[in-house]
Amino acid sequence: MRLSNEDFLQISDLAEKLGITTRTIRLYEKMGLVDPPKRTEGKVRYYEKGDIKRFKFVLKLKALGLSLEEMKELAELFNKEQKTPEKIMPRLIELLETHLTSIRTRVETLKSLEVEIDNYRKRIINEFLTSK
Repeated sequence: MRLSNEDFLQISDLAEKLGITTRTIRLYEKMGLVDPPKRTEGKVRYYEKGDIKRFKFVLKLKALGLSLEEMKELAELFNKEQKTPEKIMPRLIELLETHLTSIRTRVETLKSLEVEIDNYRKRIINEFLTSK
């Protein structure tokens, strides 16, 4: 019997819904990024809407480029502060600003590399064509 419906999802259905593997779900649980799942009497994991929302938040942080350690820090802060978002938002903003600065630095480095490669390519083409 499938437990999944509009209010509850089993692990395989959650994985499919979020586009991740059941292994990833278990890893996030083990790391404390999300709360342990509720279980039926038969020990089948099931997830409620709040759990799904938390997974989506973690996945958004990952997509933004935060490390697992940074995500773990936020999860621990969230749990410690009795799930009060007002307490974790300043740290989240700080992490995102640091990450944004890092990305901007990398973009500038890549832009510089692009110019360097393009100039080198032009020089090689010019040398090749004039040597014929």
